[in-house]
Amino acid sequence: MIGLLVSTVAVFTCAVASAQDNSYDVFNPIAKYMALGDADKLSAWFSDNLEVTIFSNSNDSSRNQAKQIMKTFFRSYNPRSFEITHKAGRSNKKYALGTLNAGGEMFVVTIFVNYKDTDYKIQHLKIERMQ
Repeated sequence: MIGLLVSTVAVFTCAVASAQDNSYDVFNPIAKYMALGDADKLSAWFSDNLEVTIFSNSNDSSRNQAKQIMKTFFRSYNPRSFEITHKAGRSNKKYALGTLNAGGEMFVVTIFVNYKDTDYKIQHLKIERMQ
């Protein structure tokens, strides 16, 4: 009887852990750092090489270059809030659209991530003024 109870608890624990893994949303921490204007913590989610597009000015950048671009952007446009408005994708490629309120303006942000090695990394970050 005790063996059956231990087996049941072990199976239940594995099922709960698996369900938690499926509910993980890579965009939660990314959105948090966008809202805070924290380029240092945001850059931890950058791929080694990524594309950063701000106001139609596109740059293929290293992680460090992209971090500097975002620091400059956040200095010019201090974020007040960031909200993810749409998410889509497949298991290894995802994208999100969000609205950034910064520097008294509104921006549309598009974030593309790919699964690489053990985690998702940002491949393209695009910021445009809202029309």
